[in-house]
Amino acid sequence: MGRAKEIIVKVIPAKIANEFVKKHHYSGKAVISQLHFGCFLDDKLHGVMSFGTSTVKNNIIHLVENTGWNEFIELNRMAFDNYLPKYSESRCLSIAFKLIKKNAPQIKWVISFSDACQSGDGTIYRASGFYLTGLKKNTSNILLPNGEICNTISFTDGKSNWCLKIRSLGYTSKTKYLNEHQKGWKFVEGFQLRYIYLIDKTCKITVPILPFSKIDEMGAGMYKGVKIPVCDRK
Repeated sequence: MGRAKEIIVKVIPAKIANEFVKKHHYSGKAVISQLHFGCFLDDKLHGVMSFGTSTVKNNIIHLVENTGWNEFIELNRMAFDNYLPKYSESRCLSIAFKLIKKNAPQIKWVISFSDACQSGDGTIYRASGFYLTGLKKNTSNILLPNGEICNTISFTDGKSNWCLKIRSLGYTSKTKYLNEHQKGWKFVEGFQLRYIYLIDKTCKITVPILPFSKIDEMGAGMYKGVKIPVCDRK
C-alpha cells in the first residue's frame, strides 16, 4: 500500500471539488452532487470523489431489492491527479464508504457508471469491491461536429444549457434538433459499464452479476480512451 496509507479523506466544499473535477476529470465538467470528498496527501488536494442523486432514479432503484428512495447514492465524479501513489483510488473509496456508513447510515449501496467510450472500463471499481451489473454499447454519448462530446441527458434535463437552447428554438425532439442543427453528429463508439457497491452487505442485487471476463468477451476493455484488453493491462 505504501504512501497510500498516508492519504487523508474528508468532506470538502462543492466549489473546491468542482474546480478540481473540471481540471482533472476527462470530461472537463462537474455535475450537481451533494457530497464531496477530498483526498489529501502532503497537505494538498490530489483527488475528489463526488456523490449525489441519480438523474434517472426511477430506473435504478429496483437494482437492489427493497431499496428506499433515500437509500442509495451515485458516485457522479471521481478525479485524481498523478501525484497520488498506486492503490490510492481504491483506498480513498474504501474510506469514503466507511464515512458514509457512519454518518449517513440510511445509504445502503452505491452505483457508478464507467464510460469506456472516453475513459476506462472500471479497473478501480473492480479493485474496490464493486459488482459489474451492466455492460452495453454506448447509446447516450454524442459526438458533435465541433468535436464536443455530450450526453443525451443534456438534451432532456430541463436545467441544462442544451435543453434550454432546444426549447428556445421551439424543438420538442432532440433528434430533430440534432439532424437540423448538428449535421454529422454521431454516437461515440464504445461501451458503458454499470457497477454497484453494497455498503450494507445484506442487500440483494436483483439483476445478474456479470463476471469481469465479460468485458474482454465483448471487446469493451479500454484505458484512457484507448481500447486495450484487460489481460494486457495486468
